[in-house]
Amino acid sequence: MQPFGHLALSPPQCRVTKWQLPVSSQAQLQDKIVQPQTAPSPLVPIAKSPFPCCEGDTSCLDGQLWGENSESPDKKALLTAVDRSLQYLFSSDAAGVYQQYPVVGMTRDRVIKSLQRFRELVLKSKSAVELNAAIAKEFVFYQSVGGDKKGSVLFTAYYEPVYAASRVPTPEYRYPAYRIPPDISSWQKPHPTRLELEGADGLQASIGRLRGLELFWFRDRLEPYLVQIQGSAKLQLTNGTQTTIGYAGNTAYNYKSIGRELANDGKLPLEGLTMPKILNYFQKYPQQLNVYIPRDPSFVFFQENHGAPAEGSIKVPLTAERSIATDKSLMPPGALALIRAPFPFVNSVTKQMEHRIVSRYVLDQDTGGAIKGAGRVDYFLGSGKIAGDRAGVTVSHGQLYYLLLKSHQ
Repeated sequence: MQPFGHLALSPPQCRVTKWQLPVSSQAQLQDKIVQPQTAPSPLVPIAKSPFPCCEGDTSCLDGQLWGENSESPDKKALLTAVDRSLQYLFSSDAAGVYQQYPVVGMTRDRVIKSLQRFRELVLKSKSAVELNAAIAKEFVFYQSVGGDKKGSVLFTAYYEPVYAASRVPTPEYRYPAYRIPPDISSWQKPHPTRLELEGADGLQASIGRLRGLELFWFRDRLEPYLVQIQGSAKLQLTNGTQTTIGYAGNTAYNYKSIGRELANDGKLPLEGLTMPKILNYFQKYPQQLNVYIPRDPSFVFFQENHGAPAEGSIKVPLTAERSIATDKSLMPPGALALIRAPFPFVNSVTKQMEHRIVSRYVLDQDTGGAIKGAGRVDYFLGSGKIAGDRAGVTVSHGQLYYLLLKSHQ
């Protein structure tokens, strides 16, 4: 989907494509690539912050901390996300991960100090301009090389859906989500595929190895599958109570996009393909769910979280618009980052969706089956219908920076 709306208003020196890796950094990266004995780093330190290139352009500022786009200020939400990352970074899990982290200078101690200082600056700063000035003075920017080795990153978004569900099967609630099998660690590989586990119609697991592992039942075949894609859900139960479910494990297969499969079969055009278009297709042709869902061999298992918020892969709650998911074989878990890209917002007057280039300070707190390589970021937009509507049309290119205190700080 091509971004629209306010993009044309951004002056040339400030457009997202201008925030590419400097030519000198691209040359350094190329030098590393031609030497086969060392893998190229996914992150490249930038000598100067990118902020001066867009002086006077408010899209370079994280104005949402003080309120923008007709939304309430979310400084408290960002500080909460920072505290959750610090909670992880002080854990033994983080100590083990950062011992093996390959980017020079990206140590756990430095990431912790960077978050602590950033927290102080957010509390102290009176405006987005003041915060950016302090960041540019005290921090080094490590830019993702992106998918093109020039810094271009593809952004998508995810959310926590809200669905009706039942704890017991009924004629109306027939399609299950499942607990993780207790013996999955001993399953022979290759694991059973989705088709082998639940059948083409999604109703055959009760006679297979998932029998008795049903966690909740849904009315629509597509709903438990979408929960597997998003990783969590809020559930409105038939007895009037509410609960939540979250990721507990998966089979050893890469996710295969049913949207791309529809495009490969000529059912929908690949260009401009978004989740609303995919959902609209299946609303028109519900029988096609039994054709396309089984083509995704991956399978995700869940646990009931009893109302707790959605968690990321580092086992801390996600924060709407302040948490991102990246490839954790490459990117630093829990670290502070800055993203800049066109994202969709609901216009408060027209109620229409429009894309605006924004900059956001975020925490890297999650990963995803489809998020592979230095050129992919998934942005968490929160819970419910509006978050889902926005996530469904988020497909844009931008930049990703990680922020570390300068070594002398």
